[in-house]
Amino acid sequence: MLIVGTFVGGIAGYLGSVMVLKRMALVGDALGHIALPGMGLALLLGLDVSLGAFAFLLASVFLIWLLELKTSLPAEALVGVVFVASLALGFLLVPEPELLHSLIGNISNVGFFGAIVSVSLAVIVFAVIRSVRNDLILSGISPDIARAQGVNIKTQNLIYLISIAAITAVGIKITGTLLVGALVVIPAAASKNISRNLKEYLFLSVLFGIFSSILPVGTMIVLVSVVIFVFSLVFKNFRKAV
Repeated sequence: MLIVGTFVGGIAGYLGSVMVLKRMALVGDALGHIALPGMGLALLLGLDVSLGAFAFLLASVFLIWLLELKTSLPAEALVGVVFVASLALGFLLVPEPELLHSLIGNISNVGFFGAIVSVSLAVIVFAVIRSVRNDLILSGISPDIARAQGVNIKTQNLIYLISIAAITAVGIKITGTLLVGALVVIPAAASKNISRNLKEYLFLSVLFGIFSSILPVGTMIVLVSVVIFVFSLVFKNFRKAV
């Protein structure tokens, strides 16, 4: 399970580094909650919860993307609308004995097949995001300049949201829906505190993501991430002082 934590945590940190630069870090947290109804349906049908989560997340991502095109509302607002609806539906669908596990997660419950799927998806997401990273960052900083350089922002946003959905689906077994946002938000935020350039920022985001995800219990993973973030603040202030 150390391998799963290394790959998923590292790629989540990498994806989170782009999310923080695009000022959409909380989208990962919201998508974790959106996965809850899919997990509930999977449990009722006797299927793998990651499969149900990914199917529901994929449908939700397409819905958010289409609404963004039709309404011109920002993705964050639309994610918020789908988030609260999914959370309410999820609490109705998830069986009560499984609710706590769905919310918190435990990486030790990941089986061999689940580990292969998780690692494979993490590698695919890394390759995809790495190939479009610069366009994603540019479109977040200045959509007009991105369009002038031929970037298809609509397509990039869809790829971006699907990538978040994939990492969220596999990350759910590690930290649960309640805490999965920590996998993508905290390592990247800690890295931004102490990195001096983009290359260092991306590397440290991955490193902090890996280091945070090697423990078996989701709550401990989040606490380790928070400790790393606190130390990054201390180091940042120390470096300024000297």
